[in-house]
Amino acid sequence: MSNETCCVCTQPATRTLGHRPYCDEHFEHATRDNKGFLRSSLIDLGMIIVFTVVVYGLANVLPRDLIASNLLLIGIVLAIAPAVLWLSFFYRQDRLEPEPHQYVFGVFIIALLATDFLWRRIVIDLFHLYDWVALQDSSALIGNVLVVGFTLEAIVYAVVRLTVYRTAEFDERMDGIVYGTAAGLGVATMLNLNFILDSGGAELGAGVIHVVVTALAQAAFGGVVGYFMGEMKFTDEPFWWMPLGVIVASVLNGVFNYLLVEVSQSGMQVSPWRGLLFALVVAVLTFGALIALIRRAVAHTLKQQPAQTGD
Repeated sequence: MSNETCCVCTQPATRTLGHRPYCDEHFEHATRDNKGFLRSSLIDLGMIIVFTVVVYGLANVLPRDLIASNLLLIGIVLAIAPAVLWLSFFYRQDRLEPEPHQYVFGVFIIALLATDFLWRRIVIDLFHLYDWVALQDSSALIGNVLVVGFTLEAIVYAVVRLTVYRTAEFDERMDGIVYGTAAGLGVATMLNLNFILDSGGAELGAGVIHVVVTALAQAAFGGVVGYFMGEMKFTDEPFWWMPLGVIVASVLNGVFNYLLVEVSQSGMQVSPWRGLLFALVVAVLTFGALIALIRRAVAHTLKQQPAQTGD
């Protein structure tokens, strides 16, 4: 062990985790139980619920002429607001354990731009996705999973993998979820902007439901990819581990997009809160499951580690 260096920094390694060498500092980072993440995430969910209720209420009390004349501007603000609220989590989280804001924001922006290029300009504009992924057809679900799900989750994986994954800032399991969530929000923001611009400014009540549903769901799916990336970096997982993570997130994303489009086509005005409730359940259960899996993996790994492995 004395001849090895930490896999995160260049300090001499004193401990091992998943057969990988660590110094004392980064061993502690890789195995700590980040309790503040789930608590802060639930606070953000509450903030987004309040935001949705307020906007939905304003849609019913403001003069329709005022809303109609500013619909596009209001829609753009709505498309961005959920990501702003969610990203505020990282600033509160910083009080508990420092997070590099520029890295989080950078991942968000790069994912947003990658979605604009790969998704909108290639998949939508060049290959005309929605012309051949027909609604009300048995192939629609398969198409949403194989094309929509895999494309969006491949963007999340590629952005995190090519930017922060090999840096010293990615030094604990939870960082995978943090950066995966940020990338997922970048994807969601561009999807929401496209939705608003393509519709010329969506109707205010249904529009806020759509953008909130999309933001919460994409953040959760990005967190799934991030979880698998965190485990891949800090433990010795088999070669199929990361592809499995992308597949799981892609299937969830494809099914969600299929259901969201079907709900929209059948008329969200009938019961718009049904879609929001679905997104909240998906987000809460996904993040809860991720936190539980991380704690279980850390506890299992620590049981197999001696108190100290060499000087």
